[in-house]
Amino acid sequence: MMLAVLLAIALPAMADPRPCAGQPPLDSSVRASLIRHVSPLLDSTPHPPARVHTEGLLPHEGIRDESIEVERELPLMRDAALAWRAGAGDAYLKMATRYLDAWVTTYHPDFNPIDETNFDALIDTYTLIQQAMPPANKARATQFLRAWAQGYVERTHDARKAHDHRGSWQNNWQSHRVKLVTLIAVALEDAQLFTEARELYREQVAQNLRPDGEPIDFAERDALHYVVYDLEPLLRAALAARSRGENWYAADIHGASLETSVRWLRPYAAGEKQHEEFVHSTVAFDAKRAAIGAKGYAGPFDPKTAANVYWMASEFDAAYRALAQRLRSQPPTDRYVCAAKD
Repeated sequence: MMLAVLLAIALPAMADPRPCAGQPPLDSSVRASLIRHVSPLLDSTPHPPARVHTEGLLPHEGIRDESIEVERELPLMRDAALAWRAGAGDAYLKMATRYLDAWVTTYHPDFNPIDETNFDALIDTYTLIQQAMPPANKARATQFLRAWAQGYVERTHDARKAHDHRGSWQNNWQSHRVKLVTLIAVALEDAQLFTEARELYREQVAQNLRPDGEPIDFAERDALHYVVYDLEPLLRAALAARSRGENWYAADIHGASLETSVRWLRPYAAGEKQHEEFVHSTVAFDAKRAAIGAKGYAGPFDPKTAANVYWMASEFDAAYRALAQRLRSQPPTDRYVCAAKD
């Protein structure tokens, strides 16, 4: 019933129809930085695992440490692809292709969006190099991405059929699912999958963001850390949707919108308001992390952790650019992907 209602709500068109409006240019200084990072590793061998797992684990528990280490290959392959797009040469394309192929033929998705959220860099790599990949490599990557996205969609539908709208099906977990499905739909130019992604996004905004802008994760965790962690994937999804001419950022869904939630967080990111993190969290794992002194899980909120939120938001509203630059002087690397592929 909710999806039917959501589908009846029209999405506003973008005021600026250019898909990469507001994104930072992939200029010579960025190119030089990418080359410095990637060039020593041009001949390196990827080491993809069959699985990763970090969610719910403290340092040195399970395969958390190994997973964090091997996931460094994901932004590395994206940086290689960006360097190639910036004119660094075909050696960078070959590296990106080699890494992407190794990962899509070895890794088995576990459909845990917290474990897999960093795989947005793998999707970005595909987006950047798909037209230049050998046909067999492209076919393997396309098959992997489509099956992976469909697995997330099917699991969400199964939860809905079971009337399960609790916990990870409405909190930040679902926001990360929405991000991954949307990025894949846009990368594959799959209209049906994009329709599914749109439905998931709109449902998530309706159930996760309150009309005043506060995400439900804030009430559950008593932490702006999780407001940031919830808004980041929704912003990435909205930016991907913009490349198809849709304005998810400003879409009003039952009185809630991503735009309003970004505005709600702004006083904390600007340092005008302070918040002591996790004091009244209802999640036991938060107390465990605080007990071992894990950074960011106790004490005052650090506004700099919201830098990605405001770099992304500034692409919809240039008024946020000054705040983004104050929080971090340069945008995150993923912000160059759209401009690089144009």
